[in-house]
Formats: sequence, C-alpha cells, structure tokens
Amino acid sequence: MKLARLTLLVALCALTTPSFAQDASKVSGTWQSQSGITRVKVVPCGTGLCGHVVWQKSPSKDVHNPDPSKRERPIVGLQLVSNMKPVGNDEWSGAIYNYEDGQTYSGKVKVVNTNAIEIGGCVMGGVICQSKTWTKVN
Repeated sequence: MKLARLTLLVALCALTTPSFAQDASKVSGTWQSQSGITRVKVVPCGTGLCGHVVWQKSPSKDVHNPDPSKRERPIVGLQLVSNMKPVGNDEWSGAIYNYEDGQTYSGKVKVVNTNAIEIGGCVMGGVICQSKTWTKVN
C-alpha cells in the first residue's frame, strides 16, 4: 500500500512540474525596474520564484531595513522577490521586499508579454496596492 501511494505521489509530481517549469521560464531572467535604477534576476527556487538584485545604477545600502544589523548590507545581492508561487495563468504570488522603505509586502508578478512583467505589492490586506512594469534586459 505504501508503494502504491509513493508511486501515485511521484506521478502527480511529474505531471505538475513541467507546467511550472514552462510558466517559470516566462519570468526567469534579468529585469530592469520601471525607474531604471535596479536590475533583478528572477529564477526558479524550490517550487516558486525568487529574485535578487544584480545591478544598481548608484550602488547603495539597505539603510531603511527595520533590523539595524542589516542596514550596512549592499542592495546588490539582496533578495527582493521571494516565495512566489503560481496562482494563475502567468501569475505568481508571494513576498516583495522594498529596499526604499525597508518593508516586505505581499505581492504578485504577472507576465504582460515576453519583454515585460508587472510586479506589485499591497498593504492593509490588499486595500492599497501599487504595481510597476519591469522590462527584460537579457
């Protein structure tokens, strides 16, 4: 009985993994923020997506972080997008860290087209939301 359950679990994983990999490829890559001052590399991590800053026009530090011990770390290398899980067609939901105010927001990433994604975060349980369009640079 345990072998049958294990076989079923492996089969279900095999069926779901390719569709995620295909969807994740639409978002994977390096994206430039709407302001043009930051570039973030988005890659699959675990069962979701993560994104780290790989370039900043004027390199700075994480001075707004609520944890004083982290305020001297450079923005380049910082993880901004984390635990993004697929929630719909070409759409992921997870957490977004905003180094400009030191806050982490619940957020979404949505494919606009092959060269653009919309990334946004919300506060107050989704009452106030803001999104930006990032363009692909590679």
